[in-house]
Amino acid sequence: MTQHDVERTALRGRMVGRVDAAQAGTTVRLTGWVHRRRDLGGLLFVDLRDRSGLLQVSFGPDWTEADSLAVAQKLGAEDVVLVEGNVELRPEGARNPELATGDVELKAVRLERLSKARTPAIPVYRAPEDELPAEELRLRHRVLDLRRPELQRALALRHALVLATRNYMDGLGFMEVETPILTKPTPEGARDYLVPSRVHKGEFYALPQSPQIYKQILMVAGYDRYFQIARCFRDEDLRADRQPEFTQIDVEASFVAPDDILGWMEGLMARLADVAGYTAPLPFPRLTWAEAMERYGSDRPDLRFGLEIRDWTEVTSDVDSGILSGAVAAGGRVRGILLEGGARLSRKEIDELDAEAKAAGTPGLLWGKRTDEGVSGPLGRFLSDGHVERMGLAVGDLVIMAAGPDRVTSAGLSAARDAAARLLAVPRTTEHAWAWVTEFPVFEEHEGVLSPGHHPFVMPHPDDLHLLDTDPVRMRGQAYDMVYNGSELGSGSIRVHEPGLQRKILRVLGLSDEEIDFKFGFLLEALAAGAPPHGGIALGMDRIVQRFVGAGSLRDVIAFPKTTAARALFEGAPTPLKDHDLADLGIRIAGRRESS
Repeated sequence: MTQHDVERTALRGRMVGRVDAAQAGTTVRLTGWVHRRRDLGGLLFVDLRDRSGLLQVSFGPDWTEADSLAVAQKLGAEDVVLVEGNVELRPEGARNPELATGDVELKAVRLERLSKARTPAIPVYRAPEDELPAEELRLRHRVLDLRRPELQRALALRHALVLATRNYMDGLGFMEVETPILTKPTPEGARDYLVPSRVHKGEFYALPQSPQIYKQILMVAGYDRYFQIARCFRDEDLRADRQPEFTQIDVEASFVAPDDILGWMEGLMARLADVAGYTAPLPFPRLTWAEAMERYGSDRPDLRFGLEIRDWTEVTSDVDSGILSGAVAAGGRVRGILLEGGARLSRKEIDELDAEAKAAGTPGLLWGKRTDEGVSGPLGRFLSDGHVERMGLAVGDLVIMAAGPDRVTSAGLSAARDAAARLLAVPRTTEHAWAWVTEFPVFEEHEGVLSPGHHPFVMPHPDDLHLLDTDPVRMRGQAYDMVYNGSELGSGSIRVHEPGLQRKILRVLGLSDEEIDFKFGFLLEALAAGAPPHGGIALGMDRIVQRFVGAGSLRDVIAFPKTTAARALFEGAPTPLKDHDLADLGIRIAGRRESS
């Protein structure tokens, strides 16, 4: 069966974008939307559009039926039409190299308007110089916005990536298993979306933040290799790279070590990159979490450029600065970045670096700019020729520093690093930088309270198990993140498969045995049935598509996204319900007056 056979339907002979010079001299029947109409008096031209592309259709009294010509003269933007005619080569000077169909046109013989569209609230056709309408307006009229070629290409790529994922995982012997959407509330780092039960009033389901526990149970049940293109839900504040409902490539396997998962996922990314027209060089570099934080100040470093963070505590130990010496005396360090050629940055641009660091939680940056006259800036009066030499600060360079504990300085230096790369247009060694960050801490501590570094099911590093009773914050986990161009694409780990160790970890997190049994009893029961060592990962499909198409927001790669206020503007969700609707669920809105 050919592509043409697949495209043929009762009304359509082929898709618009598939018409080319090979069909010159043939008669075809096409359907689509009126993208643009140009009336030149005796001749009329219509750009006909479907999701495969555009084709110029010409109408004229010498070749178009009179009734059809009359209809064509009244066509409006986004009318849906059926047109039959002859494919002809365009004259050499009239060809359009920017269109796949630009060598030909359809000389219309017959036209039928299948549907008349009202005047579009937002334009689908835009000249190259035209700006997009405001995003909220586009989301309100999403049915029109989805006709834009950019969105259609993004969703077409998404389809191709999902299909490639399924084929790749099937080739490795993985089985796709659907897990429940209505499930039990569990603490996974974000708030659950809760669904009230009508049958069991006062009780609630939760929409899954991930299939984490279910996929572990599948491993205990002997399914060995599982994957799912999974829908997940998290009730959290939104950003450009977050949505309340999202899709992930969810993977779990038994009798594996981290190298197995990382190798499979590298192969998957190479396959997906190939579909998108890129190359993913294998193997991906690997950094431990401690190394990534030391060198880049971030657990998702952008490795397309250098600008590594350096430890200058020793180099500046004799600098007569109360800020530096005070920070070191309090147990902190002096760290910074050498920006080659950075002296060309203006004071305003240096202030921008400082502002980025402060926004990330660092109190501020110290800086020094070396010119032929010496070192200027806040560090100018402190740095001797010896300091300058040991730091490698050449004429034309800029150094930025932060002093204090790593938990305070790392994020600020990372933010300043990214901003400096942009302001200095630092050359990139590659356009596509994948990496693995491994050995994340099992626990995080904030104001004396422990929380999971990833989630509470991460298997500790075997060399650190002895720290669980004495110094759990120092425990490394067998956890790993996939990073691409400074963005986390996915996160995974080897899981705890021993029920006793899992209970102990939950106790360290402050849960009582009663809470453990209530929240995780069904998982512990499953593990007690004989659990194999297992592990997995979840990759964000939305983020992968967003990065591959270069979209500024996840909303540009999801058919029907939510706004940053978590609203679906086109369909009008969420929406208030009347009291009698809620009564069936045993719910009453606090503060609302009873309605009659």
